[in-house]
Amino acid sequence: MQAAALESAFFPAVELVGAVGSAVLVWYGGHLIFLGRVPLGTVVAFLNYLTRFFMPIREITQVWGVFLSAGVSTERIVEILSTEPRVKEEPGAVELGRVRGEVRFEGVHFSYQPGQEVLHGIDLEAQPGETVALVGPTGAGKTTVINLLARFYDPDRGRITVDGQDIRGVTLASLRRQLGVVLQDNFVFSGTIRENIRYGRPGAADREVEEAARAVGADAFIRRLPQGYDTDVGERGARISVGQRQLLAFARALLADPAILVLDEATSSVDPYTEALIQEALRRLLRGRTAIVIAHRLSTVRDADRIYVLDGGRVAEVGTHDQLLARGGLYRHLYDLQFAAVAADS
Repeated sequence: MQAAALESAFFPAVELVGAVGSAVLVWYGGHLIFLGRVPLGTVVAFLNYLTRFFMPIREITQVWGVFLSAGVSTERIVEILSTEPRVKEEPGAVELGRVRGEVRFEGVHFSYQPGQEVLHGIDLEAQPGETVALVGPTGAGKTTVINLLARFYDPDRGRITVDGQDIRGVTLASLRRQLGVVLQDNFVFSGTIRENIRYGRPGAADREVEEAARAVGADAFIRRLPQGYDTDVGERGARISVGQRQLLAFARALLADPAILVLDEATSSVDPYTEALIQEALRRLLRGRTAIVIAHRLSTVRDADRIYVLDGGRVAEVGTHDQLLARGGLYRHLYDLQFAAVAADS
């Protein structure tokens, strides 16, 4: 705001000084012309001199505005870089090697702000190779569970383990190497298809990139692009569709070969046809991996080995799709609401 205020004041001030100078020159020059002391041409020449004098000053004011904006941006960058992370590695943290994929939350309590707890003693588990789904109303704490698993935050009480190892006792880099995350809105970088997939594992060969794309069903649409894998997708993937960006995210995750896969609303923003393609890609991607799936579309979690229904930061129900429907609790209520809305729309 200070930079904007200075920029707004500086340019008009220069313009005002220039206008006043021109007015004084015309007034005094006209007086001299009237007295016959100087010819008209001299006054016109001085007006031109004055205009040329203020031209570089006006340009300096524009550069000054850019300089102020750059200074503010630099301050923000320095502020971010100097921010101390809340989550730190403990002294003596060990490297977490390749894991089988057993995940446990044991009595986990967590609050983003002191005194405003959002998870109240969460207990859940995912065995190696299982697909576990988290469902529930908005604000139930589903995404918070994922944030804690990736150690973007640490729980206030309780513990989270991977293969029996408390994640607070391992290095952050080694933990996150075991995780593959596919979000609802995945970031696609400006660059080629090949470069975006290779982001999952920068040292991967071209053959491995193409195999990963083929495995999740992305190869077909990539081959149809003008330059295939060397097609530039534009800033944030503007030249490809939402579904195609999602398939690229799956190929990226598969190339990284994580032991634990996290899917956060990965199919909620695509049409039914694209969702069918993505579901097929998911079946290939989940094979042999532990998966934690967050979904609002309950149709996408029918085949989960276990479904945790969260409500108000607590586990309200646990079971398979059929078990929870038969129980007639919150899951059945959400299921009925969702399919009633679908029937109303059709």
